[in-house]
Amino acid sequence: MIDWQPLWLSLRLALITTTILLLLAIPLGYWLAYSRQRWKIAAEAVISLPMVLPPTVLGFYLLLAFSPSQGFGRWLDHHFNIRLAFTFPGLVIASLFYSLPFTVNPIVAGFRTLPADLRNASRTLGKSDWSTLVRILLPNIRASLITGAVLSFAHTIGEFGVVMMIGGGIPGQTRVASVALYDEVQSMNNGAANRYALVLLAFSFIILLLVYAINQQTGKSKTML
Repeated sequence: MIDWQPLWLSLRLALITTTILLLLAIPLGYWLAYSRQRWKIAAEAVISLPMVLPPTVLGFYLLLAFSPSQGFGRWLDHHFNIRLAFTFPGLVIASLFYSLPFTVNPIVAGFRTLPADLRNASRTLGKSDWSTLVRILLPNIRASLITGAVLSFAHTIGEFGVVMMIGGGIPGQTRVASVALYDEVQSMNNGAANRYALVLLAFSFIILLLVYAINQQTGKSKTML
């Protein structure tokens, strides 16, 4: 039998991470798409860094930052009695860093594909930037929002290096599905490892199928228009 607790913990982590990322990525993506400040290129590079950076490198530096013996971790522990290393909240924060580009980049691409006339017409009618974003821009990049959410959700579900560095494998707290799979392999329990792997494989396939279906439907809608 498979232990479902790591899978439910992974789903919980992915849901929380994806929700927070969408709230962060929409204004951030809007700024990256429309800002004319030159240093936004550096911001884009920093945001996309987790896509090319080895997960263990990011996990190592986050572990140092979260450690109660280091500056930031010591400050959190001393003033707020908060410890992030080897805790579920620490996993959430680490996942936010690691999955951020998978949410932001599709949203930026969506904003950049919109005609400039949409924003200009809205401003001509006296709409504020906030009203233009909520009522005009976001409905027109719905596919990009869904794609960003789905990719970040799937990426969080399958992540191993960062969550292993930050959370270890504490049952019921930080032992997510990818860590449970690794533990079973280490214990030579190939049957249980195979069950975890099959669940994650099926989930990944469904996620990709959903993304391609959304993109195809969006393409048909634009063709009809």
